[in-house]
Amino acid sequence: MSLSTMDAVRQAGEAFPLLLKTWRTKRRMSQLDLALASGVSQRHVSFLESGRAKPSRTMILQLSETLEVPLRERNDWLTAAGFAPVFRARPLDDPQMALVMNAVKVMLANAEPYPAIAIDRAWNIRMANRPFEMMGAMLGEDLWVRVGGGERNLMRLFFHPKGIRPFVTNWSLVGPLLWHRAQREAESLGGEEMKTVLADLAQHQDAETLWAAEDAALVPVLPLEMEKDGLKISLFTVIATFGTAQDVTADELRIETLFPADAGTEQLFKGMGNRA
Repeated sequence: MSLSTMDAVRQAGEAFPLLLKTWRTKRRMSQLDLALASGVSQRHVSFLESGRAKPSRTMILQLSETLEVPLRERNDWLTAAGFAPVFRARPLDDPQMALVMNAVKVMLANAEPYPAIAIDRAWNIRMANRPFEMMGAMLGEDLWVRVGGGERNLMRLFFHPKGIRPFVTNWSLVGPLLWHRAQREAESLGGEEMKTVLADLAQHQDAETLWAAEDAALVPVLPLEMEKDGLKISLFTVIATFGTAQDVTADELRIETLFPADAGTEQLFKGMGNRA
């Protein structure tokens, strides 16, 4: 066996224990907690983390399920331990994704006349309904071009220097909450793409927003108040996910619906729906 091959084998042997310990720590579980929740002995969990025991494919899937590891990272666990990935990451236009995408379309359509979008774990907008597109047009026809073009990204929409921050009247609340939520999701979901987006946008943020984000307490719904050209909009968000997804792409999709928080906003969107 060559030296390079031996190094690769050694590194692979070290990779799984590190992944297991990292995700257990992320979930704030002790070895005993994980053992009890997964039905595995604490001794075996300890041996797996130290590299003294090698995991089976079944054990990897069992522990990663208990720790609620995203499917993309479960594939990484399997690869690190020398197994082939199990979960496919099909593109949205793959024929086998047709049922999922039809379900997304139905959910977005059923949200009308209120805005709704489907986003991935980097908060790229993968699909949007008509009210969301109409609301975006109200904020500027060139809005997405101003914030960088390419993928329409929700974080860039809010935090890009040419984004919608000037229209958000409760920014002191929304800004830190959004930033903190994105940071938490990037950490808990292993979202390297989101970490890249945050690193790019951080240079444009004022210190007050970033400091406030450190202490922001996450809330079940996010209130959003905007005003442009005298028109006021008050919304709150509700998020839905595919809880039993067996495809990486579907596992990372979320449906975010914006509901009116006052009578004026409700009448506005109902009126827009009638005109549409």
